[in-house]
Amino acid sequence: MITKDKRVDLYINKSADYAKPILNHIRELVHKACPDVIETIKWGFPSFDYKGPMCSMASFKQHCAFGFWKNSIMKDPNKIFKRDENTAMGSFGPIKSIKDIPNDKILIDYIKQAVKLNDDGIKLPARSKPVQQKELIVPDYFTKALNKNKKALKTFENFSPSKRKEYVEWVTEAKTEETKNKRLETAVEWMEEGKSRNWKYERK
Repeated sequence: MITKDKRVDLYINKSADYAKPILNHIRELVHKACPDVIETIKWGFPSFDYKGPMCSMASFKQHCAFGFWKNSIMKDPNKIFKRDENTAMGSFGPIKSIKDIPNDKILIDYIKQAVKLNDDGIKLPARSKPVQQKELIVPDYFTKALNKNKKALKTFENFSPSKRKEYVEWVTEAKTEETKNKRLETAVEWMEEGKSRNWKYERK
């Protein structure tokens, strides 16, 4: 049984005249391809859910958009997806008239593909979390040594985070106190001369 959300009716009625036939047509095809679809409003736009988010449509001042939730993993045999465009353009780019919508058979096939993905429980691949850079902890003894040498301190402060890290890790990773002190002394000398930790290997 086809069920419709009155909020979607209201959204379409408030849309520009050019957009109304486009939205109504898309809505009709979604229901035709998936009679059990559930209409709702998400992020202010009409959305269609079936065992989870499936597709949505929207109208703007000069164009409409229709897109699939799992657009990135759907097959595109007709080569009509606009995967790399702004998401506001949807899966098919800006739709300014009924002519810009793929023909009914093609669009229904795409909708049925989206239905099957949800039927099969296929999920979008998890987004990789950006690697957060840990704040560099400079030991007190390192800071004290730099404070005694203004040129070295200025060099260290002007270094990029990666170059600072190279020096700090080189000193702190020393296995003995004697090695640590020698490295720290050398580090201060090199920084006094404006040199980075790996200055010997850098191209001039």
